[in-house]
Amino acid sequence: MYNSVQIIIGLVIFYIGLKMFSGGMKELGNIDHLSWFIANPVYMFFGGIIMTLAWQSSSLSTTAIIALVASGAVPLPAAIGAVLGANVGTTGTIWLAGLLVSDGMPRGDTLRIALVHTGVNLLMAIALLPFVQQIAKLVSRV
Repeated sequence: MYNSVQIIIGLVIFYIGLKMFSGGMKELGNIDHLSWFIANPVYMFFGGIIMTLAWQSSSLSTTAIIALVASGAVPLPAAIGAVLGANVGTTGTIWLAGLLVSDGMPRGDTLRIALVHTGVNLLMAIALLPFVQQIAKLVSRV
């Protein structure tokens, strides 16, 4: 019973933190000095990877991206690129954790799972990244 209460409290605190973070991102304001970066979906793809590796949370990265789109600071095609990058960045945390936290690079079944996870996410990103403009148009219609 005690563990269930701890889990629920932890989830509530996590949710409140995400809501506060999202609200702060919406109030970011004018970031015109980054327009060269923000307007390019490929740059945002790599930014999504780096952001997710730094925060070690694709949920937090995606929340930030959605808040920036909602505030009008980031165009939808670039945001799609960033979300694809955040998805790839998730797999990078597997490799970083192996190098920095555990006994080194994954081995055995863990290595195979990590390779498949990374490979599938990279293939998906490579396949979808050239079509972010079309995806944005499709999503905008809905």
